[in-house]
Amino acid sequence: MNNNIKTSIREAMGYDHDFIVDLMVEALGPYYGGNHEAHAERIFNTHISGGIDQVGHFSFEQRIFIISVNDEPGGMVNIVGKRQGTYKISPIIISKKFQGNSGLGSILLTFVEDYAKKHNARQIYCTVAKQNSFALNFFLKKGYIIAGLSDSHYKAGITELMLYKPFYDLEFEEYFDKPNISVLPMEGKYGPQVRNLILETLPSSFNGVDDKWVAALFQGYKRRSSGDINLKYKLIFIAIDRKNSVLGVVGATPKKGKPIKIMPLIAKSQQAFFALLNEIPFFLNEYGRKLYIHITPTAEETIFLQQSGWHLDSAMPSAYQNGIITQQWSLDISGEHLMRLMRVKRKYFDFIKNGTKTLEVRVGYDNIKRIRPGEKIRLACRDATIIIYVNDVRNYSTFEEMLKKENPQLIAPELSGNEVLNIFKEIYPPHLEKLGVFVLDISVEK
Repeated sequence: MNNNIKTSIREAMGYDHDFIVDLMVEALGPYYGGNHEAHAERIFNTHISGGIDQVGHFSFEQRIFIISVNDEPGGMVNIVGKRQGTYKISPIIISKKFQGNSGLGSILLTFVEDYAKKHNARQIYCTVAKQNSFALNFFLKKGYIIAGLSDSHYKAGITELMLYKPFYDLEFEEYFDKPNISVLPMEGKYGPQVRNLILETLPSSFNGVDDKWVAALFQGYKRRSSGDINLKYKLIFIAIDRKNSVLGVVGATPKKGKPIKIMPLIAKSQQAFFALLNEIPFFLNEYGRKLYIHITPTAEETIFLQQSGWHLDSAMPSAYQNGIITQQWSLDISGEHLMRLMRVKRKYFDFIKNGTKTLEVRVGYDNIKRIRPGEKIRLACRDATIIIYVNDVRNYSTFEEMLKKENPQLIAPELSGNEVLNIFKEIYPPHLEKLGVFVLDISVEK
């Protein structure tokens, strides 16, 4: 953005009426049916009269804010506070004169999110036409998650997407930064732990899960070398921590036509669930083109499913257990549809995004060892995502060896070489360092 441009955000005033009406009529017409002038009049009058929504039974306030450039109005946003502890953006529009590289949309969206957080919102959401690719990509890059879609919802022939963004707290973000989960194929020594986890977890949602069911799962796993789908062979993967405790388990059955049924997918923690959800597609892509799962997810697990690109196919009342709604979710793992998701802390995310951090260092967990040059990875922090490109992967025996060859300023721009080494030693104990040190040479996809 041009440094000579001065921006400011203020509440809409009476003299903004024509600007707001014209902006909404022009921007909404291609994607939404109805009388947009009447819509603009309604929300403007609500705002001017004090922001108290007199007709919406779920909303308690509506506010319109104007972003100005050198005192010239450049865009607007209408936000709606909901009694459920959420806020809706309805809508956010930047005038054509300032669209593109002005940065006004980002400034205004940050303002709106901060406003919602100050009012103790749990999340913020909006709807965007799928055909409005510019707006859709804008929200996705800002960390918004697609919750679902509806064809011809607001206008015939236009697909409407619902997007939302949870407001996680710092503890949640730090929790997912802890590198203490490894996903790998099950070995015999883990059998008792896997059996116990299944029997402790699944019967409440799935009738028929007992010792015989687990025995059949294990027998199918013994047939995996046959590769014969008619024998209904199974693949089993587990998530373990540093103490070799089983935190989660996935069973997979390749089917004719190359879909793969996932059953079960269970975990003791949300972190283990996320690790399994993220890694299993890379274990299974050689066996089929699509994954599908029957599951009764929690709210947090649903967020991870959506964020990882899974789609809700159906809801099946009492299918496996009376009174329980089982959901089917699916994921395309063919070709370019398969993309790894990696989490980093916000400050390192920002360094990567602005190009000052071009090296990402991890130890040799199985999922890291499978990363190859040329791969694209979706990088996520608490509230944003970007796509990075892996230019090269380099492997070292120790952190000391690595730092003799690699520039520490490209790993952690604010730290010295000794400080970088101390951080790695603190995060990774010796038995994890022995897995090998992998350096990903990365750049942000343009």
